[in-house]
Amino acid sequence: MTIREKVLVIEDEKSISHFISTVLNNNGYEAMQARTGSEALSMITSHCPDLIILDLGLPDMDGLDILRQLREWSSLPVVVVSARSYEKDKVQALDLGADDYLTKPFGTDELLARVRTAIRHTRTASGNNEIAQKGTYTVGDLTIDYNKHQALVRGENVKLTLSEFRIVALLGKHAGKVLTYDFIIKELWGPRAGGDNQILRVNMANIRRKIEKNPAEPEYLFTEVGVGYRLAEEY
Repeated sequence: MTIREKVLVIEDEKSISHFISTVLNNNGYEAMQARTGSEALSMITSHCPDLIILDLGLPDMDGLDILRQLREWSSLPVVVVSARSYEKDKVQALDLGADDYLTKPFGTDELLARVRTAIRHTRTASGNNEIAQKGTYTVGDLTIDYNKHQALVRGENVKLTLSEFRIVALLGKHAGKVLTYDFIIKELWGPRAGGDNQILRVNMANIRRKIEKNPAEPEYLFTEVGVGYRLAEEY
């Protein structure tokens, strides 16, 4: 079964939140909903969405404050959807790190186009041309398919869990570079996850069993002892 990309809809108006979520669910995404800023911040770290749709006028805080906090630790794509149409509001949101700004009211096709573009931009920003152009990263017999959320070895889906795929996908975007334990944990589980590497080590052990011919002598996933992990570059 293909893993659907998760989108967190942060919107306090039930009718709008329901509309956006229905559109997303009907077009291949998995929508989650948050009605307040505090609920949203909790869900970002606990549910690890692939993209956020953010309203600015929340009951307990300004949406810009959520964006500001998020950008302290994550490059997670954010599409602002707001009734605020003044240029200064758009500029402020974009300066704080929003990927796009959509003014209410909006059409279904435009919303989906902005979502697709924001997700594609995260691939382009990785600096990996293959991921940006094809949505895949290939090294040896291993292919990471970012569109289908799958890892394949010699063309066969190795059936990673969601957490396992997110780790491999992150390493693929930075292939050849050592990613520290703390960096991986914060990127995938948020700043509140703490410095416990155990969950990461368990996931990596499972990933190696599924991907490597001999996990004790890896071809793709390397451990830099005491530092972090690295995925092999193309060869």
